[in-house]
Amino acid sequence: PDIAAKVDRGVFPGEQGGPHVNSIAGLAVALRLAYTDQFKALQRQTVANAVRLAEKLQSRGLRIAYGGTNTHMLLLDCKTIVGPDGTPLSGDMAARILDLAGIVANRNTIPGDPSALRASGVRLGTPWITQRGFREAEIDRLGDIIADLLQACIPFSYTGRKRAEPRAKVDFEALQRAKLAVRELADSVGIDTDVVADDYPHFYYLPDETDEVNWTTLVIRGAEAPAFLHNALTSDVLSLQDGEQQVTWALKPDGTPITHGVLARVGNDYHLHVARRSGYLATWLRSLSDGFVLIDPTDPYAKSPGPVDVQVAGPTDLARLGVDARRAPEGDEGYATKAYFIGINGASYAGPRPEALPEFVWQEAESDALKTTPLHALHRELGAKMTAFAGYDMPVWYTSVAEEHLAVRNGAGLFDVTHMGVFEVRGPGAAQFLQVVTTNDVHNLEIGTSQYTFLLDVDGQPLDDLMIYRLADDEYMLVVNAANNDKVWAWLNAVKQGEVMIDRLHSGRRVEGSDRFTLRDLRDPSSGIHRRVDIALQGPQSRSLLVALGCQEPDRSCVDALPWAGVMRVVLGEFDLIVSRTGYTGERTAYELFVHPDQAEALFRRLIELGATPCGLAARDSLRTEAGLPLYGHELAGPLGLNPADAGFGSFVKLSKPFFVGKRAFIEHERTRDSEIVRFRMDNRRARPAHQGDPVLDQNGERIGTVTSCSIDSERYQLGLAYVKNSAGKVGAAIQVLSGSHRATAERPAAPEPATILSRFPKKGK
Repeated sequence: PDIAAKVDRGVFPGEQGGPHVNSIAGLAVALRLAYTDQFKALQRQTVANAVRLAEKLQSRGLRIAYGGTNTHMLLLDCKTIVGPDGTPLSGDMAARILDLAGIVANRNTIPGDPSALRASGVRLGTPWITQRGFREAEIDRLGDIIADLLQACIPFSYTGRKRAEPRAKVDFEALQRAKLAVRELADSVGIDTDVVADDYPHFYYLPDETDEVNWTTLVIRGAEAPAFLHNALTSDVLSLQDGEQQVTWALKPDGTPITHGVLARVGNDYHLHVARRSGYLATWLRSLSDGFVLIDPTDPYAKSPGPVDVQVAGPTDLARLGVDARRAPEGDEGYATKAYFIGINGASYAGPRPEALPEFVWQEAESDALKTTPLHALHRELGAKMTAFAGYDMPVWYTSVAEEHLAVRNGAGLFDVTHMGVFEVRGPGAAQFLQVVTTNDVHNLEIGTSQYTFLLDVDGQPLDDLMIYRLADDEYMLVVNAANNDKVWAWLNAVKQGEVMIDRLHSGRRVEGSDRFTLRDLRDPSSGIHRRVDIALQGPQSRSLLVALGCQEPDRSCVDALPWAGVMRVVLGEFDLIVSRTGYTGERTAYELFVHPDQAEALFRRLIELGATPCGLAARDSLRTEAGLPLYGHELAGPLGLNPADAGFGSFVKLSKPFFVGKRAFIEHERTRDSEIVRFRMDNRRARPAHQGDPVLDQNGERIGTVTSCSIDSERYQLGLAYVKNSAGKVGAAIQVLSGSHRATAERPAAPEPATILSRFPKKGK
């Protein structure tokens, strides 16, 4: 210990603090080298190389920041490369794609960039390549490689929660040519070490090979391997069980076959035995896993699931495989009925094309008789004012809209939403079915979580917005709007049975795996003991009321720890519940309680006894409007034909999915969309309420939009939502609303009410 203490004292801080002999020696050596003519010549060549590279890139149509360089470094402005949706190539994407080709560079801000996190430049330096021996000829070759690769990139943007998220894809062949060209260029100047370059997974190249039959086995591993291969191959990979095998094809994005083969599942691994071009296929699959190559020439947004590990195992044991190696698949062999696989949209696709399916047409049944919920008698008993809504006799309020609105904001409000549809999708094929028919990414949904999503028709119009809850590995619960319950049920069943069109361009396309999952209406009596209806408990006091129902300590801990969008099964008091932390009021402490309809009234009564305030449809509407949440028929679909992005919810439409119903039409709409839903508030507390369809004007009296919803807010101002031109929808902008325009006459024209545009959603804590 004594010696250790002396060592510690001597090393820290003594040696660490003062002058370091090694630093002094290193500085001396560096200065001595800098004094030599050889070093000075190296520096002159370094600058000359940077100037030459800048000039070469400029000659290829690329812009160099500051007009060029006179140092060892240059900044390439990537904004000269623009994608079909108007997105410029970002410095981050350019640097990543260059890195894949073997050219290491960094993103860098250039004048005009708003943030270092969104840099539009790439920093290129020449000291190291000059030391490697690069001169004018090598610099010109390098400039051409960089220009060829970056100009082959297709920039685009995904819609993010706060701002657009720039991305880029590159053609597979262009990337491989660049990689080989970089390798040849590096080899041409030599290397002064005997270090061998790393192979896959660190770096890999497209090998030289013939198209001769030469059966080879690839092994694909990883948690995403099933979804990855289901996307990359023509067979129904998700149906493959351990020990089974299936004939399959791998296609290029344009539909040209790469090779046929046999896919076998071995435990959690997949063995892909291919007849030819195994090296090309391995490189293609590895590039798919990296996520930067185009998988569809018509859709740069599409991305393959991943990552996965792709290994070349060696020659295939054909005797053990049990296939005739001399025979290629014929006709439709190897092609499954699938909504999507790489190559199906390609111009050279020659696979099966099923018969065209009819378009889904929905006609609402006409009925004057109103339906009732399990809580109808209780509403009457509580003195609620009733009204017709979505075919049901529902409470519009019990006391007043304002009182019930504030009860939710300050305490706990209780809503009858048992009229909403509750469906179950269960089975091994459930996730893939939902992945095809909804816009969000169901594969990212973990057990015990939920997601907001949309059902679109083939023209990109919303059929409904809904919540999906993942209750177990292959069990999902869907909650849909009451007004759309029957339509959505008919649509889902028709898609499952392959009876209706799901893609207008390829009208015979069908969803796969319909025999591997079931659809069930959980409100229908046929669901027996599994029936469920929804009751919403919303507001800051709702958690304490929920646990006051009575529960064991483990269950209470689970309720207390339930995160936003979480879902769980729990017994509270005498009630067997599915509880989710979700809602339609904007409150973060909010729950939806899925209970058997026979227990719904008892649960509702008990929560009122514990202190919850019963609330009607009017408060539900004012709360969701204040929170900026859309209502089907107003901010979605409706007279204006609004889609999720129009409503400000484009981030819930995952264009990275290779296919979902309505994707193509949604993208086309987005290219020309010039308006979006905004929140606004009347400047005067006594302003006349606005109604759906009322015009919105700017300060000059020019029409800039249309009101979609309006109600009172927590401070009793009129607060609404409106579809407004993007150029006029800035937060804080002064606008005018022609309230009551539908009742205006020549004698009594509508007078504009002054209003102000608010943030799209309320600030936290307000």
